[in-house]
Amino acid sequence: MHTRAQSYRKYLDPNVLRRIGSLELRARLIVEGFFSGMHSSPHRGLSIEFADYRPYTQGDDLRHIDWKVFARTNKYYVKQYEQETNLNLVLLVDCSESMAYRSRDDLFTKHEYATSIAAAIAYLALQQQDSVGLATFDEELTRFIRASSNPHHWKTIIKELEGKTGAKKTSVGRVLEQLAERLPHRTLVIIVSDLFDEVSVILKGLERLRYRGHEMVVCNVWDPAELALPFSGPTMFEGLEDAGTLLTDPRSLRERYLEEVERFTGLLRTGCSHMHVDYTVFDTSAPLDVALSAYLATRSARIRQRSSRVLGRG
Repeated sequence: MHTRAQSYRKYLDPNVLRRIGSLELRARLIVEGFFSGMHSSPHRGLSIEFADYRPYTQGDDLRHIDWKVFARTNKYYVKQYEQETNLNLVLLVDCSESMAYRSRDDLFTKHEYATSIAAAIAYLALQQQDSVGLATFDEELTRFIRASSNPHHWKTIIKELEGKTGAKKTSVGRVLEQLAERLPHRTLVIIVSDLFDEVSVILKGLERLRYRGHEMVVCNVWDPAELALPFSGPTMFEGLEDAGTLLTDPRSLRERYLEEVERFTGLLRTGCSHMHVDYTVFDTSAPLDVALSAYLATRSARIRQRSSRVLGRG
């Protein structure tokens, strides 16, 4: 039987999504397909499920007091539901020159893939009544849109994400420090970038945000050719971000190149893990709904941590 879930899941196929020119429609399909595949909906359940506790204040409905918590803490706490536990979310999207890369057999440029991830997360977050902001960058923070939970904010975010990449380099570390100065409240920052910067500088920027109490999810976007170096025979490589050109035989350097890729991602993964930052490598040929799983997992973990502090479990 051809179900609604099957119908939506097929739209998560990159081959299908690439043919959808509208970023807004693509993002909606990614979210709907993701939840349909889980036999759930982004429009129900999330707003009525228990999520957290908050201290009782005069006028609260007594039916929502959790008496088991009172027995443990001798204090009155009211059950709080998902729609009341809004997050402050900022999407940080790389628009540098290297993000324009797309290998011959791939469907998306890295920038198209990154903006699809960001648009889908923004759509889902607004459906959950979270506040969503957007920042774009290359060598500097080029655009900063403050977070809002207004549903109409979606159009503003989409319009900005539909912009093109520039001709400048990536300076992730510097941008993270600039962003830290712009975020007055505790924020969940989702970084979508190829992270073409020095690992030590990136980790220093993440540490700055972490020190200020922010939480982060890092989506490291790569083209499949960058991960595998599948070329054979003499090849002219044209470097992005002022790297020049190089004529070489990829077979002679593939092993060393792959070692460097593994070292780079390994250092980032380890450094992020030490700071309790989620780090995931994204191949632009892979389904886009993986990013939604990372966002929802981080969101759920944050809510559980808050509940644990209330109940005295850490």
